[in-house]
Amino acid sequence: MNFYQRYSRLGNQFCVIDTPMMARANQSSRPKLLLWNDKLTIERNIPLEKSSAHSYLSGQLPLPGVDAVALAYSGHQFGHFNPTLGDGRAHLIGSFDDAQGQAYDLQIKGSGATPFSRGGDGLCALGPAVREFVMSQALGALNVPTTECLAVVTTGQQVYRNESLPGAVVCRVASSHIRVGSFQYLALQEDLVGLKALMELAIKRYFSDINEQGDKRIVAFLRAVCKQQVALIVHWLRVGFIHGVMNTDNTLVGGETIDYGPCAMLEAFDFETVYSSIDKHGRYAFGQQPNIASWNCARLAESLIALFSVEESEAVAMLSEVIAQFSQDFNLAYQNMWAKKLGLLDWRDTDSALLSELLTILNSEQLDYTNTFAALSNSLLESPYSCFAIPDVLRSWYQKWQTRIAEYDSTKVVELMCSVNPAIIPRNALVEQVISDYYQHNDSRFLKDWLPLLQQPYRYQEYEQHYLAATMDTHYKTFCGT
Repeated sequence: MNFYQRYSRLGNQFCVIDTPMMARANQSSRPKLLLWNDKLTIERNIPLEKSSAHSYLSGQLPLPGVDAVALAYSGHQFGHFNPTLGDGRAHLIGSFDDAQGQAYDLQIKGSGATPFSRGGDGLCALGPAVREFVMSQALGALNVPTTECLAVVTTGQQVYRNESLPGAVVCRVASSHIRVGSFQYLALQEDLVGLKALMELAIKRYFSDINEQGDKRIVAFLRAVCKQQVALIVHWLRVGFIHGVMNTDNTLVGGETIDYGPCAMLEAFDFETVYSSIDKHGRYAFGQQPNIASWNCARLAESLIALFSVEESEAVAMLSEVIAQFSQDFNLAYQNMWAKKLGLLDWRDTDSALLSELLTILNSEQLDYTNTFAALSNSLLESPYSCFAIPDVLRSWYQKWQTRIAEYDSTKVVELMCSVNPAIIPRNALVEQVISDYYQHNDSRFLKDWLPLLQQPYRYQEYEQHYLAATMDTHYKTFCGT
């Protein structure tokens, strides 16, 4: 095994050596491997054997030559700043390089209290671990940038979350754990050496084409992060993903989805949809996600000010220009997203009215977001599938859309639409069914049938109706795993 520690040079306060609970419990623990991602193991060339993975991924045994650590970070949680958050229930057990020499982290969650737990037990119930396993694979297959889940290990212990539940540890694979909150923490500590080193670590991993030096390098870094966030949010909107807790500590500068706690998929179309039980005021509603991403990037900009050689006022002006560009970049990418979803090979001014009419009908009639666009895509296939039907309330609009796309090569239109409009998504009710299966039986026959379909979401075929049905009511809530 070739593992190493990536963050130790950022200092003992940022990268705190800490022993996972399982190792402290020694041989009294009996972890068992419950779920394993074979495909990810091969793709990332992860140097672990499945037969022994339960010991390492539960935290019972350390990876050879590497100390487990908890990382420090700050965070704006629902707009309120918390100066010291950090990994309160997770340990980064080691990093490795894939076959192409790209670095990745292995982090385990639910591995016990750390110096950042703030009185919490640091544990994870089985349900949230299963949710991350399913959702991260589903989003990856939907071509949404994401951290990935390697495994779920049961601990044999109980976790109390309003009731006694089986405990588990989930293993996350991520290209890094560099968050906006990581920069906020080092800036708050006035650790300019660590702040600069963290920026360089992020540039090396994500933005190696940045060649500028000095103050221009900082500006280029912020600009690159903003572009990654724009791309990520547009993907979320394209497939109907609602993150639910877009705090700065859950914003990776590399532009990948992290933290599958109170997340869900949009079903009945409404920009104001909120599923998270802790989002009382809709701060992270489906349609608010672009604004929050921009806001989070502004918090990163604030953290970078101290690195500039020019006066603070001049640094603020340079960074503000980048933040102002965020909305322009997003608006263009957002327009391109809708053009692709509608099969428009070019965008015209009149298309805004066509789109607006569609979204108004979707909202007023509470039509299912995924099924509607899948039905539009399916209707252009040479042999359409009967499971995707155009809603009657869309018939008039549908004729206008048909007239609009008639001038294009139909083959190009359908290929474009079927590449961005998924036929199948991780339906909220079905995710809950899988979680219930594991709580009751420690297994899920349904997941074994469903997961292969989720791994090919753009494959149009006949589906059994329960895979497509939007069955969750408006009162559906998702919860944090803590």
